Amino acid sequence: MEPQALGAIVIAAMLGLMMLRVPIAVSMLVAGMGGYIAIAGFTPLLAYLKTAPYATVSSYTLSVVPLFLLMGNLATRSGLSRALFDAANARVGMFRGGLSMAAVGACGMFGAICGSSLATAATMGRVALPQMKRYNYADSLATGTLAAGGTLGILIPPSIVLVIYAIITEQDISKMFLAAFVPGILAALGYMLAISVFVRLYPETAPANDPMPSEERRKAYRQASPAALIFVMVIGGIYSGVFTPTEAAAFGVLGTGIIALVRGMTADDLVEVLVATAVSTAMIFMILLGADLFSAFLARTQLPQTLAAVITDAGAPALLVLVMILLMYLLLGCVMDSLSMILLTIPIFFPVVMALDFGMSAEHTAIWFGVITLIVVEVGLITPPVGMNVFIINRLAENVPMTETFKGVLPFLISDVIRVAILIAFPVLTLGLLQFK
Repeated sequence: MEPQALGAIVIAAMLGLMMLRVPIAVSMLVAGMGGYIAIAGFTPLLAYLKTAPYATVSSYTLSVVPLFLLMGNLATRSGLSRALFDAANARVGMFRGGLSMAAVGACGMFGAICGSSLATAATMGRVALPQMKRYNYADSLATGTLAAGGTLGILIPPSIVLVIYAIITEQDISKMFLAAFVPGILAALGYMLAISVFVRLYPETAPANDPMPSEERRKAYRQASPAALIFVMVIGGIYSGVFTPTEAAAFGVLGTGIIALVRGMTADDLVEVLVATAVSTAMIFMILLGADLFSAFLARTQLPQTLAAVITDAGAPALLVLVMILLMYLLLGCVMDSLSMILLTIPIFFPVVMALDFGMSAEHTAIWFGVITLIVVEVGLITPPVGMNVFIINRLAENVPMTETFKGVLPFLISDVIRVAILIAFPVLTLGLLQFK
């Protein structure tokens, strides 16, 4: 059997295992081992497994993953999510739809500390949903806002998925963070604009609120200032070159840990945070091991390189190929989490994209593609019929029908489509800040 045909069969088998609800890491490991044995034999597989798994998980660069996870868990435990929402509400809460805008702003700020979409949606949902219900916001707008706002958690740096993408494509992590900064801000502003337009068309969905008294406003800003300081320290340190991403994450853990202790974190709370971080880290590393073995098998089949050559020889326009890849990510985002999608597909799609001519250097193409891919992957998390963020929010708002939440995310999906089109048309919005690096 031709190696490329074997590669296609193994990919189909892996997807079949996932459809049978076999864990993604196990599906990758089983498919990767089976394919490796079929193409190279059992002994070469053992030789690969003797060194590759340790080399993968012992990478110094990957140490940033548990550190960012720990920082996010400490931030959740310290109550920073509530402080960030109150500060955003103090700034925009008096406008019609202001609580929804505040939820988007708080999701963006919390995402800058947390780095996880699902965690951002779940955490901010617990904080903001009761407030929006209290002020008679429509269920569709309240839940749709939080499902969409949660997607900011993985886009605004620091982002764990951006770190993983940078590692597997051999890009500079700090440059990836820098490139994602403007698209992340555009996402938050676009969501707020979508809310503003929506509540003007349907004013009954969101009443206007009275302005917050000046003293309460100042108090809200003071409560949120530690989170702002951590963000400036972590991101500012990376961008200025004072810290490496790993060092910045360590300082972020120190800062959030001090805040959590000052705000009353107990020894039992600390144990829970450490256990949650260990479980999440183990899950990510297992997926990494599965993806590494599966990528090794794909490299032996030469399937990605063959696919890239076929597309290049066919003369298909680069932008058309890119749009087709992004549409596939959109479909996968309905049923898979961001990290799994990136690890599963980048070994296949990345060589294809790098073989195309977008009028940029190889490094800029890799970074630009990574940011746009991450955006589309996150859009998939709120796309009907199976958006994972929508399920997270509906678990918190059990009395709200799923159809109402999907109705609520439609304005944000329109905003996402417009934003992706702008970023594809104007790569400078993604790459412009790199000139300062």
